Amino acid sequence: MTILVSRCLLGEPCRYDGQSRPLAELEALRQAGHTLVPVCPEVLGGLPVPRAPAELQPDGRVRCADGQDVTEAYRLGAERALELARKAGCQAALLKENSPSCGFGRIYSGDFSKTLISGSGVAARLLAEHGIPIYGESRLDCLL
Repeated sequence: MTILVSRCLLGEPCRYDGQSRPLAELEALRQAGHTLVPVCPEVLGGLPVPRAPAELQPDGRVRCADGQDVTEAYRLGAERALELARKAGCQAALLKENSPSCGFGRIYSGDFSKTLISGSGVAARLLAEHGIPIYGESRLDCLL
């Protein structure tokens, strides 16, 4: 199976804080014969590393804590991630949980209080709308 994977989970320091969240367990996917396609929708949308933290707002916009609106960069990154997934023939996506871009099912509330709410990030939602099953890193075992 070909799986779209958040670059930060593969160890690339592309998160807003310039860090990564590598998952050693991803090697098991490779050993099982899966092809991993790295993606960072935020970087694909033109955002720098590091960058100000952002959260998806209740109105659907994505804003940084200082109020800067980065919605268009998130939308562009989501579209480019979908294009990459289609070109690579991805049958699933393993994305960083809670992210305003990659989170699926739960994301931060939008008020920068570290409160999680039901919802999905911009890229995760677009990928799911186009039939790509989304898994967060806590559900990696479902892909093995």
